[in-house]
Amino acid sequence: MRQFRLTDPDFDTAFAAFLQERRETPEDVDLIVRDVIAAVRSEGLDAVLRFSREFDRAELTAETLRVSAEEIAAGAEACPAEVRAAIAFAADRIRAYHARQRPADLRFTDEAGVELGWRWTALEAVGIYVPGGRAAYPSTVLMNAVPAAVAGVERIAMVTPPGRLQPAVLAAAQIAGVSEIWRVGGAQAVAALAFGAGPIQPVDKIVGPGNAFVTAAKRRVYGTVGIDALAGPSEIVVVADTQNDPEWIAADLLSQAEHDPGAQSILIAEDEAFAEQVVAAVARQLKTLSTGADAAASWRDHGAVVIAPLSQSPRLVNLIAPEHVEFAVETPELLADQVRHAGAIFLGRYTPEAIGDYVAGSNHVLPTSRAARFSSGLSLYDFIKRTSIVKCDPASFAALGPATVALADAEGLPAHSRSAAIRLSPSQG
Repeated sequence: MRQFRLTDPDFDTAFAAFLQERRETPEDVDLIVRDVIAAVRSEGLDAVLRFSREFDRAELTAETLRVSAEEIAAGAEACPAEVRAAIAFAADRIRAYHARQRPADLRFTDEAGVELGWRWTALEAVGIYVPGGRAAYPSTVLMNAVPAAVAGVERIAMVTPPGRLQPAVLAAAQIAGVSEIWRVGGAQAVAALAFGAGPIQPVDKIVGPGNAFVTAAKRRVYGTVGIDALAGPSEIVVVADTQNDPEWIAADLLSQAEHDPGAQSILIAEDEAFAEQVVAAVARQLKTLSTGADAAASWRDHGAVVIAPLSQSPRLVNLIAPEHVEFAVETPELLADQVRHAGAIFLGRYTPEAIGDYVAGSNHVLPTSRAARFSSGLSLYDFIKRTSIVKCDPASFAALGPATVALADAEGLPAHSRSAAIRLSPSQG
């Protein structure tokens, strides 16, 4: 864990260097992924099954690759009642939140008499990657599948590494409206969704988090299919005043650190004594966490405490551009309203980031690695597309045609020019 003070003369340089330490995809990972994708693209199902044996030690066939409807139903039924109720509760809130994002189609006539507008339509097929290594993530299923279903996506194909599928994951898939589930993970799963492989039909877009191999694969198939984002390790910034319980703030910092040794948790506090209490609380809580090994590595290697006036916290948050930021202060809006770059903002002492991970209704798939500077979290808009509509009658075409001819001629595109000119004066055709 690093400590920084805003008053230090070299703060800007030192803190910027700290933020630049985030990892890029190792070159050897990208080379492996390149070969996996090429093999799946050329060999299809045979390559998928071969890589499943090689990487996952899983013996699969075309018949066992797909999770059956009976297995999904049985798994969902095995999910404890209180967990299933929580999944349904979260799904309802996610569904309601994303339904409010739906944009309207529009048609209008402008001053030239041209009819213009746009129409929104859902994607036809979406692939969802659900990790299966470190833990079972029913929330990942909900956050990716529910908005797709709300958007009207007809086919939602889920891939997840082979192995025992957790009942909570199957319950979430059933509640969210997942169409099909395939036992395949890693780069081979991404390639199968992009190009098709035996019974796995290609999709139009791939969403969902994964490890370095999954992220590298999504980067390589972008253009053949759409992707949501290139996810990096989880991040949280907590801005806290002295009126907080240090144990609460420590728990919030660890809520992201436990995801992965590469995750990053940063505390911004103006009182050094309070910050020391939080650091001590982190050390105590690490001893009791079942995920303590990963959390400890994250806190040790990538965690930070920044001592700075709270009035400066928005500037620091914008510099970090984190996935999540909590303002655990008396009047959080005064600071949060100054933040331009953050995936999600959590306001007040009773709004821990974990609420957003599960049941707030907003999406927990958010930009990482400073991508909040230019991108947003997953939403309904990731599963719909806009088509422009243009309609001219003879009068409105006459108003637009001459400028079209002039611009086409200026660009040296005679066929463009002629397609307009011929309508202005048909005898020129």
